[in-house]
Amino acid sequence: MRLRLAAAALALTAAQAAAQSVADCDWLASAWNLVEPWETHSRTFANGAVRLALLDAIEPGAVPFHLLLLSSPYDETGGRMCKVISEQPGIGFANIFWDDLAAGYDPAVGLRIHVPVEIWIGTNNSVVRGLRLTLNQATGAVGAEILSGNEGLK
Repeated sequence: MRLRLAAAALALTAAQAAAQSVADCDWLASAWNLVEPWETHSRTFANGAVRLALLDAIEPGAVPFHLLLLSSPYDETGGRMCKVISEQPGIGFANIFWDDLAAGYDPAVGLRIHVPVEIWIGTNNSVVRGLRLTLNQATGAVGAEILSGNEGLK
């Protein structure tokens, strides 16, 4: 039985390594999903040009947490790019360890953000992995990658 559970967890974890989602803002980006206090659960980067905020959509109950990314490039009306980062489209993370978020800049890639996330595998099963986000403000390219093992965790 333990071997089956371990095999199932390994298979799901491997599948989830490619399952993270970066999507244009939709209902998940609504202001009512911002985790309060806002000033604690929102961070700015690049002299205020980039904002990342924690979202709690409440449902689905086991996986309600997402990230909101606001950044350049600006559209023709002056609006910022708006993206929601999730574990899968419409499905969030079991937890996002906001206080452990770290960021840096790599000239070859752009802004790099690392944050540990908890991925729900099934009833009473979850794993903590590092989530790596990259943002190139010049092109608007946003990448999200769930790291394997303890890579990227403090």
